[in-house]
This record gives sequence, C-alpha cells and structure tokens, in this order.
Amino acid sequence: MVKGSKIDTFRLGNKTSLLLKFNYSSSLLSFVFALLCIFLLDIKETIPFVFILYATLNGINVWAFNRHGNLTTMAIYTSVLSWISTIVISLCSGGIQSPFLFVLSIIVLAGYVSTKLFGTIYLYSITATIFIIFFIDYLSSDVMQNEVPEASRDLFSLFSMLFAVYLLGYIFGKNLLETHHNLYRSKNEIENRIEEKETLLKEVHHRVKNNLQTVSSLLNLQARNSKNEKIKDLLKGSQNRVLSMAMIHEMLYLNQNISKIDFRSYVEQLTEYLLNSAISKNKKITLELNIPELQLGIDTAIPLGLLINETVTNSIKYGFTEENDGIITIILEKLEKPNLYKLSISDNGIGFKEQIDLKEIKSLGLKLIHNLARQLHGSIRGLNTVSGTSYILTFKEIDKKG
Repeated sequence: MVKGSKIDTFRLGNKTSLLLKFNYSSSLLSFVFALLCIFLLDIKETIPFVFILYATLNGINVWAFNRHGNLTTMAIYTSVLSWISTIVISLCSGGIQSPFLFVLSIIVLAGYVSTKLFGTIYLYSITATIFIIFFIDYLSSDVMQNEVPEASRDLFSLFSMLFAVYLLGYIFGKNLLETHHNLYRSKNEIENRIEEKETLLKEVHHRVKNNLQTVSSLLNLQARNSKNEKIKDLLKGSQNRVLSMAMIHEMLYLNQNISKIDFRSYVEQLTEYLLNSAISKNKKITLELNIPELQLGIDTAIPLGLLINETVTNSIKYGFTEENDGIITIILEKLEKPNLYKLSISDNGIGFKEQIDLKEIKSLGLKLIHNLARQLHGSIRGLNTVSGTSYILTFKEIDKKG
C-alpha cells in the first residue's frame, strides 16, 4: 500500500512539474510574442491583446493552483485557455493557412496531463476545431480577416514556428526524454533488486534444506542408538517426513523458478528415496507414476509431499510381504474446475482388515494424512479393495496471493 502511494506521489509530482513548466514558458513566450507583434510586426489589433490576456489569465491560474493545489483543475483551465487563445489568434492570422495553427497540435499534450478521459475529449475537440476553421475558410474567405500585415507575415510565421518548436521540444520533448531515462534507471534498479532478492531467497532455501538434513541426521543417529524397535520406527518416520520437505527446498534452490517446483520430478525423487530406504529392504516393489508436467508452489507441494510420504511408507511397511512382488501406483489428474486436482495412490498389497475411516483411525500416520488433506482444502478417502489399498485425494492448489 505504501509502495503504491509512493508511485502515485512520484507520478503526480512529474505531472505537476510538467504543467507548471508549460504554464510559465507559454505565458512568458506569449508576453514576448505580444511585444514583438506591437513593436516589430506592426500588429496592433486582436492578436497581441489575446497574447497578453493569455499570459495574464494563465499567471492567475498558476497563482490559484498554489492556493488550492488541485492539479486537475489547473490542467483543464490551462487546456481550455490555450485552446480558445490559439483559435482566436489563428482566425485572426489567416485561418487554416495561419502558421500559428500548428500550436493546436502541441497543446493536445497538455490535455493529457489532467486525465486520460479529458485528454481524449480535448484531442477530438481540437481535431473538430481544425475542420471547422477549414470549412469556414473554404466556404467564406471574407470571414477571415488577416491582421498580420503582408510585410510581416514571414516573420510572424517564423515566430509562430519557434513558439511551437520550443513548447514541443523544450517542454514536452525534454520531459519525455527525462521520463524515459527515469523509467530506464528505475527498471534497472528494480531488476537488480529482484535479482538480489532471488539470490537471497535461494540462499534461504539452501539453508533450510541444510538445516532439515541436519535434523534428519540427528533423528537417524538417535534411531541407531536406540534398542527399542518401536522408537526406531517412529524416528525413521519422522526422518522421512523431514527429508520430504528438505527435497522441496533443495529443488527450489536449484531451479530457476524459486516459487514453484516440477512436481513429477519431486515425486520421483521422494519415492525413489523411500523405495531405497531400510523399510523397503528385501521387498520387491516397483513404482508406476502417471503425473503430468506440473508446476506447484511450496504451499501446495509440502503438504502433498508429506501425504505421499505417509501413504507410500504405509504401503511399503504394511502392504507387502517379502514373498510377494508389489506395485505402487500414483496418478495425478487435473479436474475441470480451476486449481482442482485428484491424486490417487494405490497398491496391490494385502490391504487393511477393515474399511478405512481416516477420521476415526488412531494411527499417527493416517491421522496425519487426514490433516494434510484438510490443509490442502480437500478431502481424502481410503478404500480397502480386493487388490490392495487405495487413497483418493481431491485438493486445491493453495495460492497465498489469493
């Protein structure tokens, strides 16, 4: 919120600076042009009077802005005043052939300083004005009285062009160039900051992975020093859970994308580790994966990885005997609803003696499976079939931004 406020303040400051520069310059140039008209070009009727009136009213406009501080009001007032003044001077200096008519194309830019909507309306109004002047001049040339003496028209054209070029080049062109340089510099600064943050975040993932592996090593060491087989199993289960999380942080550290991981690759690594661990020793178990190319965020991947760890570990430990070959199948499907998936984990082992109720079961692993499903905003069913055990999980991808 603060960042957006800073951007808006910066943008407002640029618009204010541009409009004030336009007002000061156009007022000063108008006053100088009026003096040139009177003393050099011998124009003493409407044109110098309009120049002086414009400079005076625009000065009052700037003074009023310093009191009320409303940029939109000042921008609209400046645009309308510039529009009317340019029309009058153009009509009095040759109509559609007046060199001062080119100033209309310059002051269009001033209209966009206020709001995009007003700038668009201003653009169409000026375009319509040019057509109107053309048709007036075309239908009745007597209406257009050129106040500029024949001998002074070349100089009047020169001063009009210089007036337009100065406003376009020095005011709007220079501001556009400065804005471009500022944007380019800001872009480089933002890219450097993003790169620094990505490097820092990768380092964080690397450190987390190392810390989790240290915890895993401590659990493994504790299990080796214990003579109680039940405690060894509990420690081994905890070690596997820690390693399943460590693998995710390692993948995030190694990948270009530091927010998402390739889920298929992760499941392959995790299940390969579980099959090669001590709990699957002397058991012939193969794995069948049917997982599409999918990138998942860490908030979805960690609970999903823990859930796969629990279900596959249960299948390896309790679903197969040493005499039988085993197959574990993991299938992930994307459903029609957005961010909704179905994960099926099944084996062809001996299954449970009774139908599974994950809500009522007292086993820590099965309770954890049920809680992880809830964490994924989904539901899971355990099915005890004639061909083994199946878990059907329906879950949503967790998006912390939403």
